[in-house]
Amino acid sequence: MDYKDIERSIIKKFRKDIWCKFTKAVREYKLIEENDNIMVCISGGKDSFLLAKCIQELQRHSKIKFDAHFVVMNPGYTDYNKDMIIKNAEILNIPIEMFESNIFDVVASVDKSPCYLCAKMRRGYLYDKAKSLGCNKIALGHHFDDVIETILLSMLYGAEIRTMMPKLKSTNFKGLELIRPLYLVKEDSIKSWRDYNNLTFLNCACKFTEHCSEKVEDSKRLEMKNLVKELRKTNKNVDHNIFKALDNVNLNCVLGIKENGEYKSFLSRYDNRT
Repeated sequence: MDYKDIERSIIKKFRKDIWCKFTKAVREYKLIEENDNIMVCISGGKDSFLLAKCIQELQRHSKIKFDAHFVVMNPGYTDYNKDMIIKNAEILNIPIEMFESNIFDVVASVDKSPCYLCAKMRRGYLYDKAKSLGCNKIALGHHFDDVIETILLSMLYGAEIRTMMPKLKSTNFKGLELIRPLYLVKEDSIKSWRDYNNLTFLNCACKFTEHCSEKVEDSKRLEMKNLVKELRKTNKNVDHNIFKALDNVNLNCVLGIKENGEYKSFLSRYDNRT
């Protein structure tokens, strides 16, 4: 299939489930604004490649003028995985820039917390790259299901109510902001777009997945995914309701809140109520 057909499928075939939800998130959360310089991070998976195409389409069709750099960080991919990313970028007509890092080599020499170290190093490399490109925003491919799973993980295993935010200012890199333009797009829609266009993407390029005992979060996310699937059998809108609950918090009916690291009990406001 020609890349133009793939682009048209986003605007036409998947207009309701992908394009409209993408543009709604961009508009409602003010993710992309005039004169932004955005580094779009491509990992090689379906989510980040769809994100790249959506941002390309937005550049073509939106009145908002902004720049975008499509960047792939190579942490030490096998030749097969690296070639697959390059091939998919060619198929999709995405002008990627790939830069090298030695993350996999460093992580391979660490016995304790390799996954934590890998994630930390990835963030550092990506922020440095964004700075070198003069970018003010970094776009990531997290989608609606990631948001729901994060909410449930926080409640059931972290004992707090929090979510993955649509945008986030960096605390360590001044002037940089993370944005998640696929925030409202469901994973099933992304899979449908992939399959409709007969595309094949990387699932996981990590060299240590099979041996790493720290992949607990991945298994817990799968647990949350399956939990939502079960709940949806009796309530088809359960994921939407979970999402809206974080946008509809009644502070009069919670035991306590935490703001900027400071905890406040409902008792601090209780005696002032009429």
